[in-house]
Amino acid sequence: MAYIWQQTEWPNFTWDNDAVDQNAYIYALEASSLVGEVKHLSEDQKTDALVDLMVSEAVKTSQIEGENFDREDVRSSIRNQLGLNATPDTVRDPRAHGVAALMISVRDHFAAPLCAEMLCAWQDQIIVNRYQRGRLDVGKWRTSAEPMQIVSGAIGHEKVHYEAPPSEQVPSEMARFIEWFNGSHDLKAAVRAGVAHLYFECIHPFSDGNGRVGRAISEVALSQELGHPALLSLSTTIEGRRNEYYDALSRASQGGLDITEWLVWFTGLVRDSQRQAKGQIGYVLSKARFWDIHADKLNERQTKVLARMFREGPEGFKGGMSAQKYTKITHCSKATATRDLAELMKMGVFRKLEGGGRSTRYDVQLPGAG
Repeated sequence: MAYIWQQTEWPNFTWDNDAVDQNAYIYALEASSLVGEVKHLSEDQKTDALVDLMVSEAVKTSQIEGENFDREDVRSSIRNQLGLNATPDTVRDPRAHGVAALMISVRDHFAAPLCAEMLCAWQDQIIVNRYQRGRLDVGKWRTSAEPMQIVSGAIGHEKVHYEAPPSEQVPSEMARFIEWFNGSHDLKAAVRAGVAHLYFECIHPFSDGNGRVGRAISEVALSQELGHPALLSLSTTIEGRRNEYYDALSRASQGGLDITEWLVWFTGLVRDSQRQAKGQIGYVLSKARFWDIHADKLNERQTKVLARMFREGPEGFKGGMSAQKYTKITHCSKATATRDLAELMKMGVFRKLEGGGRSTRYDVQLPGAG
């Protein structure tokens, strides 16, 4: 079967509006509702929520591509670049700085018309490895004469899932894509984000970083309709459905120009991402209530540990808190850690997790939790 870009009418996509309208409509309602809820947050809480969502997006968009970053490095880099830290935090992994820069740039420049310079700058930001920068086209469209293929399987037994347009076609394809994107504001935001993502991924204009830039473009489409940065993390939802995501992209890129199936899937993803973001805002409010209730009852060590746990977001501190982790974070003795943990349990701040084995593990008991 011909790849989608080889179709005679490419890139004149078609779809069934009735099939995608419900998801697009529900997303719009959820986004509008969330704007109302955010108005009740303090400025500090709004910043907290925005940083949490940016950290989640940065970490998850990288995980989709097989890269794992430390959340603390990403958070520190985002806060440093936003000027939120009086004294800049140390960031150990330079890749975290790159993906943090992408998150900030997308939110700072979402209202501007899309252009080649912007997209190339985004790709430049995320390719920080010196070896990769020496062998890849960085900050420009790909130029290799070798086919740009998505393959799987061992060497000698590779399976080609998709082959993008030849490099010599990329400049004209991207000029056409950018013109389409900047002239497509009449589409519903969730639909526009879905068409843009598929369209961009089918061109695959960069030698690396296409997925991360493509997801950023979808976020721009959502933000432009709202008139402010979208409060959601598409990549958090995608990462939880990674196989579905790649399967849906693969089917769409090898099919015809009717992309209804892809858009039904993608608009559903956008809808669910917005609902997840609503939970994120609720988490920020729960944290605020928690500190109102407990802040003056905690010692310095307990405050430090709880702040560290909260920075992991709604997913929680991986594996729970233990005496061993407590001592590592606070540099106190095991006896002190055990005593502090017992006090936190007595105050109702912590609850025990099941299946701790030889080491008791704890999680935070937020206000209103069972």
